[in-house]
Amino acid sequence: MTDDAQPAADLLSFRADARSAEPPFQQLRAFVLAGIRSGALVPGERLPTVRALATASGLAANTIASAYRALDADGIIEGRGRAGTFITLGAQGDEVARAAAQEYVARIAGLGLDVTRAEELVREAFRARHEG
Repeated sequence: MTDDAQPAADLLSFRADARSAEPPFQQLRAFVLAGIRSGALVPGERLPTVRALATASGLAANTIASAYRALDADGIIEGRGRAGTFITLGAQGDEVARAAAQEYVARIAGLGLDVTRAEELVREAFRARHEG
C-alpha cells in the first residue's frame, strides 16, 4: 500500500466498551492487534489520523494518541510524518507471525498435508501476492 492510500476503514468502526475495566486506549491497542492477527489490518496499511479516529469513535484525541504511542513503542505501527501512520510488524512482528504460522500448521496438519507441500503452498501464495 502506498503512502497516499486510504486509511484502514476497519479502525473507524472501533467503539470502546465503557463497562470494561480496561482503559479505552488499551481497548484500541487490543483492537488493532486483533485486526493484525485476523488479517483485517496488514503491514503497510495506513491508519486513520488521530483526529479522524477520535471523531469516529467518540473518544478524546489524547486517548487515540496514547494508543498510537503504545503501538509505536511496541513496533506495531510507525509514524511517517505527514504521510501518516502505518501498520508495521517491527519488534512484535515475530510474535504475530508466529501465531499465524502456528494456526496455519494446525490447519494444514488437519488436512493431512506434509511439510514439503505446506511450504510449497506458502511460496505459491507469496508469489501470487507479489505478482497480483
